[in-house]
Amino acid sequence: MELQGKAAIVTGAGTGVGRAAALRLARLGCSVAINYNRSADDAEAAAAEARSLGVGAIAVQADVSNDADARALVDTAMAAFGRLDVLVNNAGTTAFIPFNDLDAVTDDVWQRLMAVNVAGPFYCARAAAKAMRITAEQDGVDATGGEIVNVGSVAGLLATGSSIPYCASKAALHNMTVALARTLAPTIRVNAVAPGFITGRWLREGLAAQYDRIKAAFENAMPLQRVCEPDDVAAAILSLITGPDLVTGHVHVIDAGMSILSPINI
Repeated sequence: MELQGKAAIVTGAGTGVGRAAALRLARLGCSVAINYNRSADDAEAAAAEARSLGVGAIAVQADVSNDADARALVDTAMAAFGRLDVLVNNAGTTAFIPFNDLDAVTDDVWQRLMAVNVAGPFYCARAAAKAMRITAEQDGVDATGGEIVNVGSVAGLLATGSSIPYCASKAALHNMTVALARTLAPTIRVNAVAPGFITGRWLREGLAAQYDRIKAAFENAMPLQRVCEPDDVAAAILSLITGPDLVTGHVHVIDAGMSILSPINI
């Protein structure tokens, strides 16, 4: 997809991968709706930076695990930009629970992770698909269709990561990516990225004092001797959006070789 003059929604875009993806879209001439749930200041700052690149950009509060919020998010983006071409389902959450501590996996953990990591992307994709079809009709013969990219995880492929519910939720997201790709074709393409360890606030807060040690252990173990930065993942997201239009239902792994190692639980 050529992004000049297009419009996108990026969920969970105030920080990290979402912010990096939103700014990469903006640099290519794409207006962006930067969704956040609680990080209002970060989202407003990201929107301001995107606007400084010469595109339209707004920060929009929405809890994507709430269907009404997801629909309102899409409606707000359509009202601001008059079109919707791209959705990046980046918003996610986890719980840091050792795999062998089964009793720590409460009903609340299951419900929260599945709501944000699985139901949320579905709600956003369902609302966005309608807007993308309207946009394609507006463009007529020049329509290139819409693009949805879900941010999954190698946890959903390898069953290794922050907790069993997190792994299960990302596996479900990968599965849903394929189901939506079949369902929304040929107008809309749906793909996913599956990152490995990503540096940044989320893992730093979750791993606390263990962060530096675990990060170093991952770097030493990786065939490529490094872990993902948010912009690495954003680059993978953009490669699916701007690359060949015949790619759909694909889960693109970006993990420095993590998936070819024995499992590493954090």
